[in-house]
Amino acid sequence: MNPNSPQTSLPSGGIIGLDATQLVAAIRARQVSCREVIEAHLDRIAQVNERVNAIVSLRSREYLLADADAADADLIRGHWRGPMHGLPHAVKDLAPTRGLRTTFGSPIFAEHVPQEDALFVERLRKAGAILIGKTNVSEFGLGSHSYNPVWGTTLNAYDTALSAGGSSGGAAVATALRMVPMADGSDFAGSLRNPAGWNGIFGFRPSAGRVPSLPGPEAYLQQLATDGPMARTVADLALLLSVMSGPDPRAPLSLAEPGPTADLPAGIGEGTRIGWLGDFVHALPLEAGILPLSLTGLSTLGTAGCRVEEASLGMSRDEIWACWLVWRHVLVGSRYRPLYDDPEKRALMKPELIWEIEGGLSLSADDLYRASATRTRLYQRFLSLFADFDALALPSAQVFPFAHGLSWPRTIAGTTMDTYHRWMEVVVPATLSGCPTICLPLGAWGPDGRSSGLQLIGRPGQDQALLRLARAFEAVSRPTERLPA
Repeated sequence: MNPNSPQTSLPSGGIIGLDATQLVAAIRARQVSCREVIEAHLDRIAQVNERVNAIVSLRSREYLLADADAADADLIRGHWRGPMHGLPHAVKDLAPTRGLRTTFGSPIFAEHVPQEDALFVERLRKAGAILIGKTNVSEFGLGSHSYNPVWGTTLNAYDTALSAGGSSGGAAVATALRMVPMADGSDFAGSLRNPAGWNGIFGFRPSAGRVPSLPGPEAYLQQLATDGPMARTVADLALLLSVMSGPDPRAPLSLAEPGPTADLPAGIGEGTRIGWLGDFVHALPLEAGILPLSLTGLSTLGTAGCRVEEASLGMSRDEIWACWLVWRHVLVGSRYRPLYDDPEKRALMKPELIWEIEGGLSLSADDLYRASATRTRLYQRFLSLFADFDALALPSAQVFPFAHGLSWPRTIAGTTMDTYHRWMEVVVPATLSGCPTICLPLGAWGPDGRSSGLQLIGRPGQDQALLRLARAFEAVSRPTERLPA
């Protein structure tokens, strides 16, 4: 603590008990030093990471403290690096990090050290973050369960017998257990949403183009996967999103306007209307307890001042899923086809990746065109619903966390899952729409104390409005009070 500054009032958990926004303010006021912040989080990692396996490629304490000392020296000189000055941050192991091992959870890249950062990682560094390591993932981000042959399995923050979800499972658990103040994740098939719900935090999938994906060989088709923030509070979520967001001329489909700001005015409009997409939900197989938990979340939104009403997506489950499979095969398969073409590397691939690639090999240009037409109709349907509703609601998953030794659920409520990701079908409409979507954590209220969440889908480009709505929910539900110890 700096003896020359007013002492900040620390919570019972000490420095790690502070939210990211509180830490930023305390560091800037020199009420706590960057060294103290890094030390506290490294101590927390040493205390809990061994039992959950969330942080990987952790940098040495010596180098991290040297980085913290340099950040403190900048403060003494009056230089404020930016809104994450001195905050420890672990990057998801799917994002390239210059000079820091990035494996994608694959033995093909087990010793890979990139020469450049992903764009959002570059922005984190410029904002003053101190990169401490990476967070664990599912192999190549495929499947909503974070296990791989390089690092092993990440375990649920509430119950280490269970899955943490994925592919941002390491990020969710590290955030929930206060090993990091907040974390980045990415989302194609719910990878920001499902692990957030399963570990009791917020996960935000931004509007398409809000967080440009660079570098990469293709800048037009790859719009269904996006990076985004995960945090224990909505204010922290907004802070990290403000750093990650913004246009870049190298990304032609990035949103031109500046990204959302970290400042979130309190309150929502009177009579804010939430549409519950009950027709789609009831068409899906759901584990017992998911629907009652979702209805509890809707009731909480009502307490926060929202009007919750039934809404109809008005498109069949099978039509949406068929569209999704084409896009998934094309985008995943084409990206990893060069690895597949090398027999030695193919032998190191998980079966699910081979299935995606080979599915793509059987598709035609006409298949992709028809899938794009279906996606267009789905987007237009969303626009029609947003004429009457401010946000649309769905569960964030169809099942609760399952045993961590299971690759993926083979059945739900007696219905066989015909693919490795069919059990996450509930996230697909929001992904295809490109609309901003947030997972509201509903806490460990499910059967046997298992946790899940509620998706809220906002109007295209209206990320800030969706965050304000989530903040109203947070004020009523106080989810941080239910986080695991």
